[in-house]
Amino acid sequence: MSAVSSRLPVFPWDKLEPYKKTALAHPDGIVDLSVGTPVDPVPALIQEALVAAADSPGYPTVWGTKELRDALTGWCERRLGAVGFVHENVLPVVGSKELVAWLPTQLGLGAGDRVAYPRLAYPTYEVGARLCGAEPVVYDDPVTDLDPAAVKLLWLNSPSNPTGKVLGKDELTRIVAWAREHGILIFSDECYLELGWEAAPVSVLHPDVCGGSYEGIVAVHSLSKRSNLAGYRAAFVAGDAAVLGELLQIRKHGGMMTAAPVQAATVAALGDDAHVAEQRERYAARRAALRAALEAHGFRIEHSEASLYLWATRDEPCWETVAYLAEKGVLVAPGDFYGEAGERFVRVAFTATDERVEAAVKRLG
Repeated sequence: MSAVSSRLPVFPWDKLEPYKKTALAHPDGIVDLSVGTPVDPVPALIQEALVAAADSPGYPTVWGTKELRDALTGWCERRLGAVGFVHENVLPVVGSKELVAWLPTQLGLGAGDRVAYPRLAYPTYEVGARLCGAEPVVYDDPVTDLDPAAVKLLWLNSPSNPTGKVLGKDELTRIVAWAREHGILIFSDECYLELGWEAAPVSVLHPDVCGGSYEGIVAVHSLSKRSNLAGYRAAFVAGDAAVLGELLQIRKHGGMMTAAPVQAATVAALGDDAHVAEQRERYAARRAALRAALEAHGFRIEHSEASLYLWATRDEPCWETVAYLAEKGVLVAPGDFYGEAGERFVRVAFTATDERVEAAVKRLG
């Protein structure tokens, strides 16, 4: 076994390939609801900004242009309720997954340190801990479940991937206060914050949560879902200026630069709310159709009050459900990809075209 493979878990999506082949064999083709990748067009104003910046022969800066930093701070104040943000409170990154995977390493964590994350979670939190030799630990409630002694980094994820669960303002306030009491750095993954359905997600940067101070807290945001920019790798972190200042220096040495045309596209995307509202409407319609079809078919939906997924179960092992739906040409993600606690659930994404969602609804009917 190689040194890398001994440190990392098996890449989960490889395990889904046989079921994908089954779904592909359906006479009407596959309906792939397994991966939350956008399928709708990139809004025209964003494409235009990208093209207008295409003649960018020089190196971009890691911190980004002044226009980008203005856009990031302005959006955080307007959308998240952050108060008194300055450029030192923001830092662009090359997609949020890169940040999640390499953050513990960039923070200098290693053997003897613990990285904590939700029991049901995006697998990259664990990967990031293992890459630097830290110990990954899971929790249901960090305040009651964790021994704070060795925890150096606490990941929050609200709205949750995979469950769509949202942490309320009071709960976030309690966790932030506990982490500060014990000197634990919080990174809050809020990439689905603009996709609340039966709940209105709140950022850790909101003054009602953080008390107007960003000490010890950083929020992670992405344009992949809200603006269909997964292919652009456009994301950023915002919060504690001291933490971001250290990351900026490290990322300068590593050459972790957002491409100049992508920086320009990000400015355009964050300055326009209309395309976000339009995309929300598309997702809301697909979500409603899939939820009704799954429930009529005997599935139970839990949480799912936000994000791009339905957390569904037939009260059987998840791989049985995956196999059952694959026979109908519908591919979903098994819940155990996200931790043992998901072993009787599947994650159903509604990132498919209207035509493919309609096909899934008919097959379930």
